[in-house]
Amino acid sequence: MVDRILIDTLNLKSQDFAVRWKDKIRRASHLKHYNALADGPLLESNAPMYSLLSRTLDRGFDRSLVGNFFVTLGKTRMEEEFPVSEIIYGINLSQQTVIEYIMSDFVLDSPVRMYQAMGAITHVAEFFILGCFYLTKGFLEVTYTRMSKQDAVSEELLRKYFKDDFFFKKD
Repeated sequence: MVDRILIDTLNLKSQDFAVRWKDKIRRASHLKHYNALADGPLLESNAPMYSLLSRTLDRGFDRSLVGNFFVTLGKTRMEEEFPVSEIIYGINLSQQTVIEYIMSDFVLDSPVRMYQAMGAITHVAEFFILGCFYLTKGFLEVTYTRMSKQDAVSEELLRKYFKDDFFFKKD
């Protein structure tokens, strides 16, 4: 069971978590696409993730909800021409932000709270790993579509390099 205070904090203070994430992004000079964004759009792109994480920790994993969020994020980032490596690293920084909060700001005043924190960290890691899975699927789906329609790459060549089971791909 995840502590109710943590769940509520992630939801109610999602903007604060996004600010912490933004600060990590700004310190990572190799994240050129993220760093090209102004603070407002950067924060807007990240804050909803913490509310979704809160909901997931509260109600359990809803693969369709988590999957839809991250597939859409992957598609959006591909349309914005972000490299997939930057996107995955950005997700990793979101995970770090939450884990650092749990380890430093979340009050671990009893063995029960410490046990809850360890369980929460496990759930947080599962959320972000599942998120990376769906994000990559969304990113690759847009890539596949672009290559098929705009670049006129043959279906045979696409099937050779895109092994994912996108909903529109016929095997």
